[in-house]
Amino acid sequence: MEVLYFAELKDIANQQSETIDVSKPLTVEAFKVMIVERYPEMAHKQFQIAVNEEFVKLTDNIKPGDTVALIPPVSGG
Repeated sequence: MEVLYFAELKDIANQQSETIDVSKPLTVEAFKVMIVERYPEMAHKQFQIAVNEEFVKLTDNIKPGDTVALIPPVSGG
């Protein structure tokens, strides 16, 4: 799967995107646990997850070929 990082999450991951090999579908909740294990600093950050450009719930599934975006809240002015 391709994982895209935005804003402060891009700084934590020290990259804009990466490919993570997964052999079977996993829930969004399991994916989030995996990302926090990879980047512990993200544990206390708020962000939404979009799969293939659609926001998802924690119970939704992510398939190996999907594109996953981690998007923190955006403030504007």
